[in-house]
Amino acid sequence: MKIKSIETFCTQYVGFLRVKTDDGHEGWGQVSTYNADITSLIVHRQIAPWALGADALDIDHLVDIIPEREHKFPGSYLRRALGGLDTALWDLRGRLEGKSVCELIGGKPGRLRAYASSMKRDITPADEALRFARLRDEYGYDAFKFRVGAECGHDIDEWPGRTEEIVPTVRKALGDDVALLADANSAFSPERAIEVGRLLEDHGVTHFEEPCPYWHPEKTKRVATALDVDVTGGEQDCDLSIWRHNICSQVVDIIQPDVCYLGGLTRTLRVAKMAELSGLPCTPHSANLSMVTLFTMHLLGAIPNAGKYLEFSIEGADYYPWQEGLFRNTPYTITEGTVTIPDAPGWGVEINPEWLDKASYQISEADDL
Repeated sequence: MKIKSIETFCTQYVGFLRVKTDDGHEGWGQVSTYNADITSLIVHRQIAPWALGADALDIDHLVDIIPEREHKFPGSYLRRALGGLDTALWDLRGRLEGKSVCELIGGKPGRLRAYASSMKRDITPADEALRFARLRDEYGYDAFKFRVGAECGHDIDEWPGRTEEIVPTVRKALGDDVALLADANSAFSPERAIEVGRLLEDHGVTHFEEPCPYWHPEKTKRVATALDVDVTGGEQDCDLSIWRHNICSQVVDIIQPDVCYLGGLTRTLRVAKMAELSGLPCTPHSANLSMVTLFTMHLLGAIPNAGKYLEFSIEGADYYPWQEGLFRNTPYTITEGTVTIPDAPGWGVEINPEWLDKASYQISEADDL
């Protein structure tokens, strides 16, 4: 079974990819969000030439050989494009075998605990606490993540005193029965991160994400060594050698790969296995409701070192207007703080045809198949 064609459908923010084989089968995946139009161009320029005519079921080979063939481009965009091919091929295989991707990789579809993940820093602590309380009462969430510091903030807060205010405000509003997580997005120096970490510990926060600039893992390790709260990270890393180093060095207590940033499910499974062998849980990054959260659901349903919960963005059209109308059958329904992994073949989702009709389209085809 050979790959006959690769099609992309994209906007600036979202890009879906369809693979078709020489015998008429197909599968759907997604390149990484954000500048998906650029990533889709890379699919046709640097991914398709090596994938067309290849065995559609030999996913491991393709995700290894394409970065080798494009070894002069070791960065993020190539991996973001590779993830589109990888995830489409997993969907193809699931449809062929009549199994969900979760089942293909050794898991079983079921329910996953989700944490309500806020992306906002321009919200007051009081308003964030009120928003969380409404979500708890309406959807049954028992875990919430909020933002501290300013993104890549060099120890500067979003506004003076916000970090010191939001931690106790959210805890007081929600009580002691919910899990709290905090994300710094590379905000702090090690010294300031340790100071903030002590504040988190004092209020029972259990997860401190990306406290220092992620490109300085030695700084993050200093923070993880100094604190009892779990220090987490890894969403930005797309190089397997960096993952190997950071896991072996125990830079963080919990790893957070992003399936789309890293280059697809196959590479993420490898990272999760590295972490398992080092005794580290895996709680992936999935910060929007494109297909990345769906990929993560299937992954968490199968790996033995799955973390406590799935990251589930609570931002709607006001924050991510491009999320609207992506799917015909939504895979995202929160009930009692949980979400259900689809049990239909492949990823178990259908892209909205009306969205596809409006997207920019490009196709690469094998002429001899």
